[in-house]
This record gives sequence, C-alpha cells and structure tokens, in this order.
Amino acid sequence: MESDSRYDDLDRRLVHALQLDGRAPFSTIAEVLGVSDRTVARRYARLRSAGAVRVVGGVDPTVLGAVLWMVRVRCTPAASLPVAEALARRPDTSWVSLSSGGTEITCVVRTESAADSEALLLTTLPRTPRVERVTAHSVLHAFYGGPDSLIGKLGALDRESVERLRPPRPPAVTTTARLDDGDRRLLALLAADGRAGFEELASATGWSPTTVRRRMAELREQGVLYLELDVDWRMFGLTARTLLWLSVAPAHLTQAGHALAAHPEIAFAAATTGTTNLYASVVCSDQRALYRYLTTRVAALPAITHIETAPVIRTVKQAANRL
Repeated sequence: MESDSRYDDLDRRLVHALQLDGRAPFSTIAEVLGVSDRTVARRYARLRSAGAVRVVGGVDPTVLGAVLWMVRVRCTPAASLPVAEALARRPDTSWVSLSSGGTEITCVVRTESAADSEALLLTTLPRTPRVERVTAHSVLHAFYGGPDSLIGKLGALDRESVERLRPPRPPAVTTTARLDDGDRRLLALLAADGRAGFEELASATGWSPTTVRRRMAELREQGVLYLELDVDWRMFGLTARTLLWLSVAPAHLTQAGHALAAHPEIAFAAATTGTTNLYASVVCSDQRALYRYLTTRVAALPAITHIETAPVIRTVKQAANRL
C-alpha cells in the first residue's frame, strides 16, 4: 500500500508510539524513536493542528454497566447529513458515518439504562422528520477494538520499541465501576484532549494535580479509561472504510469472531444481536483491496451464511465517546 506523501516514516512511528501510550512523555518517545524531544513535540503539534492525529480518552462503557448499540438510521437523501450531524453532537455517540450512497447513517451509541435505550431508539429517532427506518444491534461481545487499535497491526515500530513503550495491561475487570461528578468532568476533558496536562485538568476539575494523577491511574487500572487515537488513515495508505454485517452459525460465532479480529484489515469486530450477529469495521487501501479481502480472508471464515457490505462515504464523528 502507498501512504500519503504528506506523511513520512517518523510520523507513522510517532503515531504508533502514541497508540501504545497516548500520555507517554515526549522525552520517552524521543528516546525510543532516536530523535530529540523537540522534534517529537514539533511533529505532534503539526499533526494535531492538521487534524491528522489526536489523542483522546476513551471509556469502556461495559465496565460501567452500560450497553453499546450499533444503530442504523435510514433517511431520505436530503436529511441524512443533518441527522448525522445531530447524532454527532450527542455526547453518547461515536463513529457516526454516512454509508449506502449517503442514505444510511451508522453510529455507535452508549446507553446507561433501559430508559436511555427506549428514549433514543423508540422515541427520539423514529420521530425525527424524514427518518424512514431505525434498526439497532446490541453489542454482546467485542472481539477487537477499544484500546486495541488497527495502528498496532500496521507495525511502524519494531518489537523492541513496542515493548519499551507499552504500559502494563490492567487486570481483567469483574466488577462494575462507579463514577462521581468529578470523574465525569475529568473523562469529558480527556475525551477532548487525551494529552491535557495535569495542571490544566486540575484547574478544570477543581482537584489538585496529585488527585488528578491518582484518579487517572485508578480509572485506567479499573479498565474504565483508555487512550485511543483519531487518525487520518491516509497516513498508512488506507482510504476505503467499509462496514460488514455478517450472519454466522451460532456454534461458530466465537471462532469466526476471533479469526476476523486477527485480520490486519479489521479495526473493530463484535458479536451483536439482530438479523446479523457479527459486525466489523474494515479499512483497506482501495476498493480492489477490499474485493481481495472479501473474496479471500472473509470467504474463508467458518459458517458464514450472509454478508452485507456498506462502504463509508463520510465519517462525521470518530472516537471520543464521552460520559
């Protein structure tokens, strides 16, 4: 694949380093990359100002007892963009995209209670003018995504560099975490800028920098907070994002899900409810690469009975799923 000429290998290595630890000090990243602190800081500032990369604080809603929905909204052509933009403004949405020729919106929605689900899926969206159909698939199990990023599969850094930068993975969480208003303010700030300084976060939350540092560490250890990147995928030569909705025989769902998650083209994969039971977000270099992928790796998955593809023509909102 050919990457965009506006970006070079140092840009890609820096992005990989940030994917491993979005709050790693520039001095640490510089040492691993073999350049100066100033060079790393300057590169990150340039990439961020150009909209090519942004570190954001992600939240795993399942640790909080919330539910993720993959929502599909069919609109009249003139209504799709205004409805997508309205969904993007909601704090409970992420990955708002236009697909299927611009008449369908897909997005990830987090709901914290049955009442939230009912209000959005049964009342708000169906009553929106020029919305023709709403379908929702509850995410039952994520095979890949969240803190696991496609950037890690692209391998801009060697194994030794990855091990030097990768922070310890938090232990598996078995209990539901609880947040207070201060936590919610902190997470909202990190959703806007995952590299915001402790002094800045302290000023905005009313906590001391020491409290901010401690609480951030606790939220990461509890699996509530993780750091992810909004990235211009053209940096890695990827331009075609496609949504897959697959039907798999239930006995083979786990096997197919894990196999799908291992594919280098997969950015997100999950088992869902609904007429299809396996969803994936695919990123390829172009349509020819997508065709090869569908007719080789996807075709080899066990017990696939149906595949629906929906090319994304515009991404209105990426990550930053806030509370």
